[in-house]
Amino acid sequence: MDFGLEVNCLNPTPDKVFNLIVVEELLTVLLIDDQSIISEAVRRMLEPEGDIILHYCQNPLNSLQAARQCKPTVILQDLVMPEMDGLLLVRFLRSQDAPTRDTPLIVLSSQEEPVTKTRAFELGANDYLVKLPDRLELIARIRYHSRAYLNLRKRQEAEVQLKVLNEKLKAENLRLAAELNLARQLQQMVLPKPEELENIEGLDIVGFMEPADEVGGDYYDVLHTDGVVTIGIGDVTGHGLESGILMLMTQTAVRTLQEANEGDPVKFLDTLNRTIYLNVQRMNSEKNLTLAILNYSEGKVSISGQHEEILLVRSRGQIERIDTIDLGLPIGMDDDITDFIDYTIFELNSGDGVVLYTDGIPEAFNIEKKRYGMDRLCQVISQNWQGTANEIKDAVIDNVREFIGEQKVFDDITLVILKQQ
Repeated sequence: MDFGLEVNCLNPTPDKVFNLIVVEELLTVLLIDDQSIISEAVRRMLEPEGDIILHYCQNPLNSLQAARQCKPTVILQDLVMPEMDGLLLVRFLRSQDAPTRDTPLIVLSSQEEPVTKTRAFELGANDYLVKLPDRLELIARIRYHSRAYLNLRKRQEAEVQLKVLNEKLKAENLRLAAELNLARQLQQMVLPKPEELENIEGLDIVGFMEPADEVGGDYYDVLHTDGVVTIGIGDVTGHGLESGILMLMTQTAVRTLQEANEGDPVKFLDTLNRTIYLNVQRMNSEKNLTLAILNYSEGKVSISGQHEEILLVRSRGQIERIDTIDLGLPIGMDDDITDFIDYTIFELNSGDGVVLYTDGIPEAFNIEKKRYGMDRLCQVISQNWQGTANEIKDAVIDNVREFIGEQKVFDDITLVILKQQ
């Protein structure tokens, strides 16, 4: 390929390039060196690597024009050239207006003096190799810096796209309101029906969810299969449609694992986390969620996953607060949380029960900016524990609403009560 400069493209054969484009992203190297013998040596090193294309620029004065045309993912540059001092070229390539200001720059030089190396790094070089380096080392460094650069460009492109999207959303408030209303409806549609809960023998279960003025990401579900009752409760970070979508993903993943009879709490949460994490990455989102999974069978309850405190209520209203901080990590934050997943098991006797909730209750504020708090929640539960699960639920929600008063509701309010009969 001829750019009309002292630049040569030392490409692999067209058929090899075509095959590699299908399976792997091509890496483009721009070599700036006045010695053609060096370019030939580098070409022979890189030629077996079908995904690396080498461009050669003999005159450093033409380097920017060459870079504009070949768009390198990494630059190899000599320091000793008659047309321009190599350190000056480093500064030139790193100037604010240069198209190469972010392109990884590897100095390839016969000079080994620490002062020269230090100065090259100070001016913006990313790496320094004494030429000619070992072939495998050169290829490894080209791949490392090129892929880091490609990932940076992808993030920058995603950020630009996100900014454009945000501007569009600002101009589409009416449409957004309609979408939020749709998300609110979807959030309600996947909740368990009252008749489903009534059909679970030996347990009195009730659930409640009230979306905030802006759709949040609260999630809860109650599933019953082969004598095992699985309750999931979680809270996605932030508000809005994206949080609502992640909540729906979680509901689907939990139901799928429960239907597959995955009884191991570690495998359950590990599989669910990887599923959500990959979707979050595809969405270019930083969302994650706290999530606790409760399994009940024959009077025994196991709890795993990190969420708010779980309230274990004994028959006379005494409350034990179970901290879940050591039972997991937020879902979707990292691809592997296996080492952080744990579970705890306890027994329920007649009249005992469990209360699950999201932070929309204890963190609710009134017009005086006072917080509802855990002590108030526990007091209301304890005072009303002799009633049915539905009566306890009504007592809590009425108390929360009375406390909030006319203050805007900023977060979803979710409450699940399980009582053993």
